[in-house]
Amino acid sequence: MDNITTYQMLINGDWTDASDGKNFNSTNPSTGEIWSTIPEATEQDVNRAIESAHEAFTEGPWSKMTPTERGECLRNLGTLLAENSEHLGKIESIDTGKMLKETRWQAKYISQFFNFFGGSADKVSGETLPIDKPDLFVFTSREPLGVIAAVVPWNSQLFLVAVKIGPALAAGNTVVLKASEHASAAMLEFGKLIDQAGIPPGVVNIITGHGDPCGKVLTSHPKIARISFTGGPQAAREVVLNSAENFAEVSLELGGKSPFIVFNDANLESAVNASIAGIFGATGQSCVAGSRLYLQEEIADEFLNKIVQQANEIILGDPLEEATQMGPLCTKSQLSHIKNQISTALREGGKILCGGEAWGDGESLFFKPTIISCPKQNLEIVNTELFGPVLTVIRFKTESEVIELANDTKYGLAAGIFTKDGARSLRMTKAIKAGIIWVNTYRAVSPIAQFGGFKHSGFGRESGFQAIYDYTRPKTVWINTSDEPISNPFVMR
Repeated sequence: MDNITTYQMLINGDWTDASDGKNFNSTNPSTGEIWSTIPEATEQDVNRAIESAHEAFTEGPWSKMTPTERGECLRNLGTLLAENSEHLGKIESIDTGKMLKETRWQAKYISQFFNFFGGSADKVSGETLPIDKPDLFVFTSREPLGVIAAVVPWNSQLFLVAVKIGPALAAGNTVVLKASEHASAAMLEFGKLIDQAGIPPGVVNIITGHGDPCGKVLTSHPKIARISFTGGPQAAREVVLNSAENFAEVSLELGGKSPFIVFNDANLESAVNASIAGIFGATGQSCVAGSRLYLQEEIADEFLNKIVQQANEIILGDPLEEATQMGPLCTKSQLSHIKNQISTALREGGKILCGGEAWGDGESLFFKPTIISCPKQNLEIVNTELFGPVLTVIRFKTESEVIELANDTKYGLAAGIFTKDGARSLRMTKAIKAGIIWVNTYRAVSPIAQFGGFKHSGFGRESGFQAIYDYTRPKTVWINTSDEPISNPFVMR
């Protein structure tokens, strides 16, 4: 890029630099060139963002708006997102290396999430209770929690923003968003739509910086009521520890090592295409990447011939070009991690079927689509999330065997099952320990459907109507409807 773009943070409706003037650079992973500078928030900046959100929640116009009015703001935001999807997609592609045709489409589709939550804002209600005592009318209401801390990683950031602030705002909360230090630009560009949507100042604040002090101050602040975190397990441990300072509610989505299971009766063409999309789509940089492929022995050779051929034909290149099918990794640390894991896999008996090496010049972060045949489950690479285009393959004989293999992981976010046997698919969906299970499809999402994980993939759920309730707390009200005086408390009847 010839010109370097300088970004600012969004605090209380104003675009602002870090209080000490410090910035950090963002690099285009396709070229290795610095293309933008991002403010490095100080503790003072984070506190100011939280205070502005708290004031907007307690005193500002947001707390006085009706749910219908809040919903209208969210629908406006959805419309603006769709109208600006080309621009937002391009910025995200430059900043992360993700394919423009994916980021552009995703930005446009995400508008439906804001439309969904906007339409749901005035559908949240309490209930009357058929209480077991006479002359008492009892009901519940749902009230917003307060200031929400939403921590979002660089991959699929606009989608994750939607499933966090959509339900939070619909319920009447205010939000402080922390963007990833690896790629913040798309979220800051998104922030320019907030005011246009009619959302008052302070309701949505966007800060940028590193885990310390930015993330630490945010997640431990006494005025934070709930923390919604998506990211890695080590950072999540810090978030949980920080929440001990404020007793904030916490939800975590921490990635996975998802099994992709193909039985001998599956439609192989469909399964191969889904597996390609599941591991090489987004360059494998997806928390639900189908990175562990399990093939029933009878169809393993045929399946591998097909998928290796397709993987070798994937076109790598500039993610802004329409002909490109797979872009680079986002960070140098990912590339180094993948190289180290492949070296270890080879020492442990793994065999590279395709790929296995970097592509392009030394400045870019491309890695070839890679498939590794593994002789056994306990290879380190089978149990380690790589966040890249690397697929491990293990053969199995029986249904019971593959269930044991699929569940033999600390993760439990997603799974894919390909079979034409309806009874088997139901048995498998019950047996696999994961929060999302796709049968004869993969990576489908919807604003209507919840997603989240089991085990080390985190807890809590995002998306779906129930998500709005997760950003509220119930209040129970007891009303005595009798004119008679309350009985003597020391006389038991």
